[in-house]
Amino acid sequence: MAAAPVREDLEITLAQVGAEVVLDFTGISATQSFVDELVGVLVLRHGPDILSRIIFKGCSDDVRAIIEFVVADRCDQYIKSNTH
Repeated sequence: MAAAPVREDLEITLAQVGAEVVLDFTGISATQSFVDELVGVLVLRHGPDILSRIIFKGCSDDVRAIIEFVVADRCDQYIKSNTH
């Protein structure tokens, strides 16, 4: 499965005021590149606050570690690019 179409659907939903989305990873393994395309791009485009509207569910330890790594990296990049 490609992450970009899923992310585009997420962005449409998140554009609605107050909308939250649930990303259910139950039984799914995800690569770092998939998570980066899905969540990392959202952080870069909309800032770290977007994460308060995303609920991660059913993550294995590996998937959770990947999400945490990608989010931390992209939050750092967002902050550095928006503080100058």
